[in-house]
Amino acid sequence: MGSGVVIVATGGALALIAIVLTARHGVTEWQYALVFGVLIAVGEMVQFRVDRIRNRAPIATSAALAYAVLRGPAVGVPPEVAQIIAVTAVATAAGIVPRAIAGLWWDIVVSCRRGISVACAAVAFAVLTTPDLVWTGRWQEAIWIAGAMLAAVLSAGISDALIGAGQATERYNRPFPAALRDELSVMTRIGLAMGITGMLLAAATALLGLWGPPVVLVPLLLTQFAFRRYSSAQRTYRATVRSMARSTEIAGFSSPGQNARTAALAVAIGNDLGLTPARMEALEYAALLSGVGQLALADPSPGGASLLRTREERQRAAEIGASVIERSGVLDHVAEIVRHSNDPYRHGRANNSAIPVESGIVNVALAYEQLVGEGSGQSPDKAMESIGLGIGAEYDPVVVESLRRIVGRGFRF
Repeated sequence: MGSGVVIVATGGALALIAIVLTARHGVTEWQYALVFGVLIAVGEMVQFRVDRIRNRAPIATSAALAYAVLRGPAVGVPPEVAQIIAVTAVATAAGIVPRAIAGLWWDIVVSCRRGISVACAAVAFAVLTTPDLVWTGRWQEAIWIAGAMLAAVLSAGISDALIGAGQATERYNRPFPAALRDELSVMTRIGLAMGITGMLLAAATALLGLWGPPVVLVPLLLTQFAFRRYSSAQRTYRATVRSMARSTEIAGFSSPGQNARTAALAVAIGNDLGLTPARMEALEYAALLSGVGQLALADPSPGGASLLRTREERQRAAEIGASVIERSGVLDHVAEIVRHSNDPYRHGRANNSAIPVESGIVNVALAYEQLVGEGSGQSPDKAMESIGLGIGAEYDPVVVESLRRIVGRGFRF
């Protein structure tokens, strides 16, 4: 059973139980449930993808967390845990349905992850507070409630990070500690922003009543706008790099799809070695652009097989490619990877730790692609045998061992 099925089953079970309990006991303070439910539904409807593996719904997330920690003098009866989960689940479904009807992208697993993390926040807040604890003039109570809010937000973030790390381990074969590190990094940079916005929304509503959400709506919209701008910039960035990579295919210096296949294998190796997201992005770009320098050579290699060229030609092409990439002004680390992507391990990284391991990854990925890729004809076992002959001399042993694990798991272009 895959992790996605477990997440959906868990989220669905929590939602069903919460809805039944809420229907049996009745909805308290229905006007607040309605307002926050609308915010969550709208946030789900306008969610967007930040990259290929993550989507963001900052309005929905902040509103759901705010409802989970709602406690104050303007709220007569604070919502119980079951009601919080039920409102979040129903509102999430209400926001997803229009997207599905319109044919827009949506992911039930991501939505269930959000529901589970909100449930964790609601439980944590309920454990740390009592129904009669509200915002008053006493600073002790204010500090305690604020601390309980922060603990609830952190519990939501940590639970979601654990779930995300498990998914990454299953889907991309990343080591769990590395995957958890990446998820926690995202949480500290992005998740806490949504969590703190949720705390502000809850505090404003607790003190001002239903006037609170409109007051905090502007920061919510600014958060949504900032995330969308970032997402748009990332898509433009990737499209530009891919366009540059295709230039070598158009000119006949690499076979059709060769750069994409090399990048896919390089990313798989990077995942296996647990590189950080920033290094993974640079690695992918370097693999895509590793052949740009060949455009300065006199003639294309037959079938784009750069391994048929002399070492001097390959290293000159790598240096030219790195110089071209450096002129972009924003891909300096990518240029450094490309510059050393044809260095033999024995005379390169083995004696100079400043050379990034990503260069060795690109070197091995390109060699394997040219041995196994379209029109090459070699079997994976035969290709691994050929690459194995160069371990320690041409290829980084750590990278080759990672490639062996990936091929053993059935990697195919």
